Amino acid sequence: MKVTLQNDLYKHSFKLLLLTILSLSSCSEKDYLHPDPTTYIPQEQTFDTPERVLALVNGLYRGMKDQQFYGGRYYIYAEVRGDEYINRTANLFTAFDSWNHTLNAGSNEVQNLWTAAYRTINLCNVFLQGLNDNANKVDPKIASQYAAEAKFVRAVAYFALVTLYARPYIENNGTSPGLPLRLQGETTSENNSLARSTVAEVYSQILKDLDEAEENLPLTYDTPLLNTTRAHRNTAIAFKTRVYLTMGNYSMVVQEAQKIVSSNAPYRAETGVANTLQTDATVPFLGNNYTTTESIFSMPMTDLDSSTGQSSITYNLNTAPAGNSEYNLNPDGIIGDMEWRENDQRRQFITTGTTKYLKKYNKPSPFLDYIPVIRYAEVLLNYAEAAAHTGDLNKARNLLSFVRNRADASYQFTANAVADETSLVNTILHERRIEFLGEGLRSNDLLRTLRTIPAKGSAPAVAPADEAYIFPLPNSELLTNKDL
Repeated sequence: MKVTLQNDLYKHSFKLLLLTILSLSSCSEKDYLHPDPTTYIPQEQTFDTPERVLALVNGLYRGMKDQQFYGGRYYIYAEVRGDEYINRTANLFTAFDSWNHTLNAGSNEVQNLWTAAYRTINLCNVFLQGLNDNANKVDPKIASQYAAEAKFVRAVAYFALVTLYARPYIENNGTSPGLPLRLQGETTSENNSLARSTVAEVYSQILKDLDEAEENLPLTYDTPLLNTTRAHRNTAIAFKTRVYLTMGNYSMVVQEAQKIVSSNAPYRAETGVANTLQTDATVPFLGNNYTTTESIFSMPMTDLDSSTGQSSITYNLNTAPAGNSEYNLNPDGIIGDMEWRENDQRRQFITTGTTKYLKKYNKPSPFLDYIPVIRYAEVLLNYAEAAAHTGDLNKARNLLSFVRNRADASYQFTANAVADETSLVNTILHERRIEFLGEGLRSNDLLRTLRTIPAKGSAPAVAPADEAYIFPLPNSELLTNKDL
């Protein structure tokens, strides 16, 4: 049993790479989104043509888009752990244990997300090893770009894991136990056992991958679709602002943000993809415009490749006809805030009626809404929060107001709300609850600031010292990894 669990993961990772070649053999947008199967390709020939190598790269993103990971459930767990939703069904298959803080090492959430994340990491590791072993078959410049994409995906996967399964970095500068840091491709169970690196060591690897990705990713692709669904230079920079903010390294957030945020409004990236906010806050979601320059990186969904049923964020958080009413919005949560005015465009993401649901994701089965991994609005609010912490209060106020006034043009924050560092940071955190409702950031915002997860409905509050503050390690890992 000990060998079988991990061996299945490793075999599945390698088979997934090979299967991806069969289904993604073209670099066109049509084939990227609607792949057609081809014939069997032997393992030793997987790097023989540019089309096959590109198919492997696309397979890394497909691994990340697993419905147990960034394709659905990662967002669901990160959302419902916070205080914005009320569970209606007590259904263990739709994240009730995450909402209720009753997870254990055998819970489906704990085991399936861990497995999907490490499978994605192993896909990246196997691919990087394959690039190295087949250096004579791939153009060096293309190989550098593809390696950068693999490192970006690996970094994003490790970030999801370390922020759920390990103690917050800010608690003790990352000296707590982190994760097994797997950096080589595995196709057997030989290296099952690996001790946990510290939280700081995991973050160091995440930043190393992102720095190297930034150096070798393209400035832009040929189409808006690829600029949204594959990593480019600004994608790596944007994600670094999230990582450094989570670490509490505010000066580095500012340094990274300044690379892709102009000095003055209207804020935009002046190099690479011209990332900026849309003038209408609803456009990236309700307007079917998933590939605007606001959407820095998203998970694309198609009728042939989407998250289904209970793994879909729409199914869980929306009501009929799009969703299944598993969770309604908490009336005592952010939607009850009187300062979030009714004329704010973001109120359009909330259903009408007595019981409110989130309709930011509004397409019914087969659930074809793209899922944003990171938007430009987050970069601006990351920058604002870091600017407040580092003493640039005017910059923080301006960035905060720019995000709010995009959705509510006449709104002015009260003097007390933005008077000093403490009030500004609290107001920015409050704004994040509005801006990123349904985007999986609330749980991490609570943990990275060592705040208690508030009670909601019948679910109790969870203090930072409580065992339920983070996910437990899964039984599947405890049984196969002797060094834990």
